[in-house]
Amino acid sequence: MTVLLRDTENNLETRARQSQGGSGAAIYQMVANALHVRRLTGDLLVDVGCGTGNLWRYVGHRFRRYLGLDAVRYDGFPAEAAFMPADLNQAAIPLPDSAADVVAAVEIIEHLENPRAFMRELVRLTKPGGLVMITTPNQLSLLSKMTLLWKNRFNAFQEGCYPAHLTALLEIDLRRIAGESGLEEIDVCHSGRGRLAFTSRHYPRFLSCLFPRACSDNVLLIGWKPDA
Repeated sequence: MTVLLRDTENNLETRARQSQGGSGAAIYQMVANALHVRRLTGDLLVDVGCGTGNLWRYVGHRFRRYLGLDAVRYDGFPAEAAFMPADLNQAAIPLPDSAADVVAAVEIIEHLENPRAFMRELVRLTKPGGLVMITTPNQLSLLSKMTLLWKNRFNAFQEGCYPAHLTALLEIDLRRIAGESGLEEIDVCHSGRGRLAFTSRHYPRFLSCLFPRACSDNVLLIGWKPDA
């Protein structure tokens, strides 16, 4: 997505625009499916690291309002949606506590310097009884494991991905950070779409359904903020 390290040669906006502000359709659909299964609707969805606002196109019918936060406002961002600029590597997102029914961060945590601080901030923004949703590259896929064996690095954290991708998190890391941040009923889903190692081809759908962790390029963590 869009939050990258700043350095002397490239400011935040320039580096953010290099990502083009979008993720794959399977990732957005994974989030939409998780909301559908839980029959979750609400007043406000806050999309942290929103890019072009594609998530709103998948789940907008479930919420009355949408607020996207990102380093820049991209061309094509939905005209009916609200936007707020934010540098997510800074300590605090400029929103009040318990602002949203659902807070989502799609393919953003891997771009950040401090995932624990980020998780705590997402929980702070979520209403009691609300949902936090975070997607990130799946380090436990066969593709990522084989790349690690072959190149001594995870697939989404090779040289060409740096410094956009900074922090590789395993599923257990996500679960631990979510629990430490106060979330409950923590669950994990997978995108059901994964690339075969060393090719441009993807696994057949039936294999992705049978072995979602091994055959999915992306993972979704879901956690509920307990009622006060």
